[in-house]
Amino acid sequence: MIMKTIGFTPPKLVCCLFLTPMVCLASSVIAQDPPAKRFVANYDESKIPSYTLPDVLGGVSHAKDWPAKRAEWLDLLSREMFGRGPAAEAGGNITVANTAPEVEILGGKGFLRQTTLTIAEQPIEVAMFLPVKAKETAVPVFMGYNFGGNHTVFDHPAIKLPSGWMRKTDDHKAKESDRGANASRWAIERIVDAGFGLVTLYYGDVDPDYDDGFQNGVHAVLGPPKVDEAGSIATWAWALSRVVDVLETVDEVDANRIAVIGHSRLGKTSLWAGASDPRFALVISNNSGCGGAALSRRQYGETLWRINTSFPHWFCSNFTKYNNKEDTMPFDNHVLLALIAPRPLYVASAVEDRWADPKGEFLSCVHADPVYKLLGKEGLPTTSMPTVGNSVQGTIGYHVREGKHDVKDFDWQQYIQFAKRHLQP
Repeated sequence: MIMKTIGFTPPKLVCCLFLTPMVCLASSVIAQDPPAKRFVANYDESKIPSYTLPDVLGGVSHAKDWPAKRAEWLDLLSREMFGRGPAAEAGGNITVANTAPEVEILGGKGFLRQTTLTIAEQPIEVAMFLPVKAKETAVPVFMGYNFGGNHTVFDHPAIKLPSGWMRKTDDHKAKESDRGANASRWAIERIVDAGFGLVTLYYGDVDPDYDDGFQNGVHAVLGPPKVDEAGSIATWAWALSRVVDVLETVDEVDANRIAVIGHSRLGKTSLWAGASDPRFALVISNNSGCGGAALSRRQYGETLWRINTSFPHWFCSNFTKYNNKEDTMPFDNHVLLALIAPRPLYVASAVEDRWADPKGEFLSCVHADPVYKLLGKEGLPTTSMPTVGNSVQGTIGYHVREGKHDVKDFDWQQYIQFAKRHLQP
């Protein structure tokens, strides 16, 4: 199979040579955002503006009425924040090819299977790390994107290098030297020992993470989005659902017990994937921050203006209307979390990751809790933010750990414990 290489298209330059000076000046003022150096993040709780959150229940007092209200919220966040995703069948049929031999890993405790999916004419490499018992009985899996390619998740020479555009290398090409570079974020042996599998894929195979006007990745077929259509995050979420379509045909994977997980921007993705596709049985957000689990109205750390200016391709264009106007939003991110109810949800923060607003992530869980309670679930066991290193786990789980913006072994210990409680028979 020939892999499509994604190239970088530099931004177009606008020339004012033949325009009047006044028109040139006006154009530059309209197009120019304030420089990033002018943005100073607020890390002072006393300077958080007074705010009132929209009522997540919206007057609903009976569980039977929640589906209609949920549909309203889902439509609103689709139109105003993430963008409406493509139809399931957009991009044509998905083709599946097992292009690499299955290999034994972890001293025989598990095995690696690699599959190439073609979605909207884009080849996407999926790596499945499964315990040997999956040969006898289908197992639950954690599923999520990685940032650097499947070869960075686990150091094994059989894992195929991506041929597309890589975000973190100087020449934007995958390198042999990066094998296993991000293995510390994935705890594969711990996952396999617990009886789970891991399904992972490189997010750049779906949609390269730079603002090119949506010319590359699956958008080459899907086309550029309209103002209320899927930006990159919703597109990544849509592709995760297409992978689930395929996993439903894999004997070794129990597609009814998939936990979608993501870190940072991919944590935002996992939340939206879980909100928009109920087939994800459990949802995990790791340090997802602004546009993810954190309340936008707090304006603590990263703000809507900052995220929409730095990453204009992540959300739909409609979302920019709330830049520096968070109080005018008819929703906040507690609504995003509530859309996952009654399914289990875990949100994790890191104490040094102030940019992602740990307290704002916790408060989103608190304010999503009424929906879980309405639906007869335990929800979040506390309204007081737990101490550092202490995990609280109901149907909503939360912890804030020591350290920075990352995925650590401590995180995986909590995720596996939470998944055992909710996904294992």
